[in-house]
Amino acid sequence: MKKFVLKAAVALLLASPASLSHAADTVEVLHWWTSGGEAAALDVLKKDLESKSIGWTDMPVAGGGGTEAMTVLRARVTAGNAPTAVQMLGFDILDWAKEGALGNLDEVAAKEGWDKVIPTALQQFSKYDGHWIAAPVNVHSTNWVWINKAALDKAGGKEPTSWEELVALLDNFKAQGITPVAHGGQPWQDATIFDAVVLSLGNDFYKQAFIDLDPAALTGDKMKEAFDRMTKLRSYVDDNFSGRDWNLASAMVIEGQAGAQFMGDWAKGEFVKAGKVPGTDFVCMRFPGTQGSVTFNSDQFAMFKVSDDKIASQLVMASAIESPVFQSAFNVVKGSAPARTDVPDTDFDACGKKAIKDLADANTAGTLFGSMAHGHANPASVKNAIYDVVTRQFNGELTSEEAVAELGAAVEGAK
Repeated sequence: MKKFVLKAAVALLLASPASLSHAADTVEVLHWWTSGGEAAALDVLKKDLESKSIGWTDMPVAGGGGTEAMTVLRARVTAGNAPTAVQMLGFDILDWAKEGALGNLDEVAAKEGWDKVIPTALQQFSKYDGHWIAAPVNVHSTNWVWINKAALDKAGGKEPTSWEELVALLDNFKAQGITPVAHGGQPWQDATIFDAVVLSLGNDFYKQAFIDLDPAALTGDKMKEAFDRMTKLRSYVDDNFSGRDWNLASAMVIEGQAGAQFMGDWAKGEFVKAGKVPGTDFVCMRFPGTQGSVTFNSDQFAMFKVSDDKIASQLVMASAIESPVFQSAFNVVKGSAPARTDVPDTDFDACGKKAIKDLADANTAGTLFGSMAHGHANPASVKNAIYDVVTRQFNGELTSEEAVAELGAAVEGAK
């Protein structure tokens, strides 16, 4: 069914330019924000552009990690029919820039002083060859745990600060008769957990393994320990997890069917949309052992080369995205932190304020790392090679020892 839907989407998006013609004051946007919380956040941008007389042609492609959207994009560009703007992550942006497919946002970036307010870590992916090619919308951090507050209270109310305390809490959830860990069996979701597990074994280890791609770190005892912990976490997942979308796993925690979810802060958008309040209905905390550190990914809208009559609308969209007022309104709904450092946290809830503070502290301390699982630590070829090993191990196809050996070989082959 997924393959059928994807083929249908590609066929639609490859339709002739005449059938997909747009006015010059319209932006055509390809994205994968299709869950309830994500759609609500995206609506903030749509309405903002409407207020500036810019129309919006929506091109949603479902799939939380964006893999399906990138498949559709490749087909569009190959057909010579690129969208105006595309939601994109990390190294994918740079890959398209290297192909010469992206437009130039220097005019609006210089006028509005983006260099001074967008963190350097984000600019690494927003700029290529010294030129602005994408507008960052947010900064997501990925090493979060979302816990049902009622279930936590039944377990004594203490947030776990170590691996041992986390295991004890999950055992308590099991004793309560609920699923300890809400999880969706998709490679990017498996990798999101693995990201946090590896980080919990040390900042230096994370950097050596996923950013430096050090063979000794990838194949050593600590990596085996990381896989052992994944095996343990797998024992807390329900039998029906395979293929489950991440937002449905969030719903399990929201509804009290599960105790916790290990997921990036976009999950908070689902809690907020369901009317839940931080501290009252749910708890947001860093994965035990990663306190003081942040793995991040940033949703950005890469601007593709378009005809001259559409460039003005493209620049208006880029300017709207970087507006401090929009950055606050959007990220309050989305669950992420603003992509600008000068946006006040006034309108953010407790989790949002924590996200903004944690990001600033990690940036200062040098403990802000691009997320492997979300395309900000290494190119897609390496990321996908890691995905494959992690998912096979999580599903019991590889022992920890086998996974360590396979991981080293897979990364080496993908470099």
